[in-house]
Amino acid sequence: MLCPKITIILPIYNAAETLAQCLQSIQAQTLGDFELLAIDDGSTDRSAQILKTTAQSDLRIRILNPGRLGLIPTLNLGIRQAKAPLIARMDADDWMTRDRLQRQYDYLQTHPNLALVGSQVELFPQSLIQAGYQEYARWQNSCISPEQIAHNLYIESPLAHPSVMVRKAVLEQLRDVQGQIYRDGPFPEDYDLWLRLHQAGHQLGKVPKILLYWRDSSDRTSRTDPRYARPAFDQLRAHYLAQDARLQSAQAQGRGLIIWSAGRKRRKCVRLLTQRGIRIHGWVDLDPKKIGTTLWDCPIHHPSWLSKQQKTTQTSNHRPFVLIYVTNHGGRDRAIKDLLDWGYLPDQDFLSVG
Repeated sequence: MLCPKITIILPIYNAAETLAQCLQSIQAQTLGDFELLAIDDGSTDRSAQILKTTAQSDLRIRILNPGRLGLIPTLNLGIRQAKAPLIARMDADDWMTRDRLQRQYDYLQTHPNLALVGSQVELFPQSLIQAGYQEYARWQNSCISPEQIAHNLYIESPLAHPSVMVRKAVLEQLRDVQGQIYRDGPFPEDYDLWLRLHQAGHQLGKVPKILLYWRDSSDRTSRTDPRYARPAFDQLRAHYLAQDARLQSAQAQGRGLIIWSAGRKRRKCVRLLTQRGIRIHGWVDLDPKKIGTTLWDCPIHHPSWLSKQQKTTQTSNHRPFVLIYVTNHGGRDRAIKDLLDWGYLPDQDFLSVG
């Protein structure tokens, strides 16, 4: 196979309990023109034998045995070795629907403006799924269009990493001075990649269909690795948000920056933003005890104050730009509804932040 349509990058580390089901879901794809780069990251269980046995009857499977590297070097190795112009990510404890590759391939062919496409996901097994993670999956599945993904990018990661298919040529544009695409640091490598793609002006989309079954477990990396803890997300968000073209444009126009939420926990996140040179001009809060007082020498207003600003300005270039730092989904939705009712526009006049 000289140049398949798709390269699937599958990092594997001690995944013997789930690997067979994952491989079966890949082999059952309706689009069969792919290569599977199965990268054994130094497994000490039966993973290597499962791979070898499966590859003996399927020439599309190419096994790499670099020894123990860790996830980020393994992913970068996979990209360097990929033969296809499209790269699909997969994890060894998940499984994909039979039409995943075909649907994502077709979607990228008909949407040449997209650099990357993900899909909706379904968590399993149900007995292990906690309410918070279920709500995260629900929210993620609601972010479909490039516009929705771009607007919600600073709330949480809007894409499940093993659900994405991306153009290799776009990834090559992101290589750093060390020649790496995925960056290794104290932050989630996938979320960092989405933010870098957005910063570079690329659009991210999603097939509005469940194409990946995403396994939850008590020992999953996102639960145990400090790179996926909230402080790491907060630092990463602040780094890219401070450079975001939408916020930079508002600052350049001299528009006042208003933070919706004066809660103690959210102030730490706002402080990360001000440490990066972003100046705020006021706060919005529902607590009657706070309204009319100041915080960091900036006034705290009732939300209705924003409605008055909208009515007294002729153009959006003079009304405030609002960052909604409300983590409760219901509270955030109410804030967005109010702003829309008052004539504020997403991205042009406000952004939501996690």
